[in-house]
Amino acid sequence: MNIIFEYHNVTASARLEEFTTKHINKLFDKYDFIVRADVFFKTENVSEENKGKICNIRLSAPGPRLFSESSTGSFEASAKESIGELERQLSKRKDKLRSH
Repeated sequence: MNIIFEYHNVTASARLEEFTTKHINKLFDKYDFIVRADVFFKTENVSEENKGKICNIRLSAPGPRLFSESSTGSFEASAKESIGELERQLSKRKDKLRSH
């Protein structure tokens, strides 16, 4: 299980990586078929205060890759939202794997 972080127009942050790694490891523990996670943090110029900090997460697992993107006012909230979406996708994927 690998977690790769990429930053676009954002300064790398050990605290942010630690936070995200902690939450992604919970997914790894629950869904042992995950191979790798790619996490992208970037900023976007927007007029709204509660948007613009984007977190994209791509998971490699059997079948098509899983992807989630969210944009909120902080990277932590964006990461949590993306991970929550991936949790739902992984649950559906696990049900499909179990039925075969």
